[in-house]
Amino acid sequence: MSSSADIPASLILSRRDLEFLLYEWLDVESLTDRKRFAEHSRETFDAVLELSEQIAVKHFAPHNKKADANEPRVGDDGKVVLIPEVEKALQVFTEAGLIAGQFDESLGGMQLPTTVSKASLAWFQAANTGTATYPFLTIGNANLLIEYGGEDLIDRYVRPMLEGRFHGTMCLSEPGAGSSLAYITTKATPRDDGTYSVTGTKMWISGGDHELGENIVHLVLAKLPDAPAGVKGISLFVVPKHLVNEDGSLGERNDVNLVGLNHKMGYRGTTNTLLAFGEKGGATGYLVGEPHKGLAYMFKMMNEARIGVGMGATALGYTGYLHSLEYARERTQGRPVGDKDPAAPQVPIVDHPDVRRMLLAQKAYAEGGLALGLYCSRLVDEQITGEPDAAERAGFLLDVLTPIAKAWPSQWCLEANNLAIQVHGGYGYTRDYNVEQFYRDNRLNPIHEGTNGIQGLDLLGRKVVAQNGRGLQLLVEAITTTLDASTGEIARDYAEALRAAVNRLVEVTGTVWGQGDPDLALANSTAYLEATGHLVVAWLWLEQLNAVGDRTGAFYDGKRAAAQYFFRYELPKVGPQFDLVASLDRTLLDLDPSVL
Repeated sequence: MSSSADIPASLILSRRDLEFLLYEWLDVESLTDRKRFAEHSRETFDAVLELSEQIAVKHFAPHNKKADANEPRVGDDGKVVLIPEVEKALQVFTEAGLIAGQFDESLGGMQLPTTVSKASLAWFQAANTGTATYPFLTIGNANLLIEYGGEDLIDRYVRPMLEGRFHGTMCLSEPGAGSSLAYITTKATPRDDGTYSVTGTKMWISGGDHELGENIVHLVLAKLPDAPAGVKGISLFVVPKHLVNEDGSLGERNDVNLVGLNHKMGYRGTTNTLLAFGEKGGATGYLVGEPHKGLAYMFKMMNEARIGVGMGATALGYTGYLHSLEYARERTQGRPVGDKDPAAPQVPIVDHPDVRRMLLAQKAYAEGGLALGLYCSRLVDEQITGEPDAAERAGFLLDVLTPIAKAWPSQWCLEANNLAIQVHGGYGYTRDYNVEQFYRDNRLNPIHEGTNGIQGLDLLGRKVVAQNGRGLQLLVEAITTTLDASTGEIARDYAEALRAAVNRLVEVTGTVWGQGDPDLALANSTAYLEATGHLVVAWLWLEQLNAVGDRTGAFYDGKRAAAQYFFRYELPKVGPQFDLVASLDRTLLDLDPSVL
């Protein structure tokens, strides 16, 4: 039995796989030729990854099960109580400089490439997703304020966040609105001093209240009194838990109050809250950027979070795979089918073909998801530091990949966790082993930061048709480049199958939008998302296979096996899904809800 108190690094993530993806495939070392990353080298990147691994193993993994068993509670004094290991782990994380890793040196950061920073964070997401969520949210909050907040908000709130003294949140949803942000009711009324009085209620706020730092910086969507209806009337405000004086010292407690904690199936190490703003007359808020542009600003954090959610889902799928692989190698049960000797010793269950199927599926999902998340991170680096034309292309391609990067790992790395439980058999369904918690933690990822259904609407309804299909065109061009570069008999066979799927994607996209009926076009958007996601991951498996080339050894053979599995077992699934979408089936549109 493996307890989380003694999980070795080899059961959290594969350092070897990260090195392959970063250096042998994505060539992140070449980024050091660019001015922003000129002070770095392969050695500094390796040092960050090694440090991340060590901290994840020593300070995050050991309390993962304890935090799950002792979820946040409200103490007698009204303050949120967490197990002490959470704060200690975050202190180590901050002192190592990891929370500021990707930020400018002028802000105390290391100016790491986003690709390296996200690879670093994956260690913590795999080791303890509950504790890792706090810096994950703070980093996204800081990125948004740097982009849109202005110097005062940066000095007053971002710098303390990157020092680990303040934490950040995003406050979007409300009890009556959920994902339908057009219907939020939180109000922001201007005051004479240039601040705003914010009143309203926000639901499902991760990290919404705790005592892990000096302050919590809430980014709150609200509407001004003269706001237009719908999403065009949403503004964005900084509403801190404690007001901050001009000299940076903490002032009085703001009118932000914890109403209650949500008790979740998993992800229990992260507080999840219902917050009330302005119960005592109005919380003080500070406008970010211009009025009525709040949702556009928030998409900076939301899109970053969507890719991060996909990486978190991947990390959980990956660690579940490694746990079940170790179990399958050690657990003996049964004999080979052809062995008729009842006295023969039992064999490790990894020797059984169906167990190998489940392990290989997990490997294909987890390593495919990691490739997807890091590829998207590499596009962010290209946006920031590439030549103008390359940066623009990277931005369009990232836009079309973002809903896939969120939804695909959330679906298929959750399935990897499901298979990890199955490999363990009855033991997997007990709390004695870690895989049941990985599944519960991962089950949130298809839901938050926009459900997978919303990602399907976003992909088919917006991303592939934006600017006359520019994003889809660039995706097809990128895949075609890979297809044309694929050599060797096996790679060419895979490329031929993928080329047919890409042609089908383009054809089906034209078919659904050729009817002039948005309701009909989007009726089966989830099937479109799933098929396109599988197509994209097949492309990234072909990319990995091309990077493997003729190299020898168990690691590379494992890559070949996972690619073979994906092309033989998974890619064929997209054909029926594209057929369904192209048929313009009306089953879901015409269904009378009363018959359900």
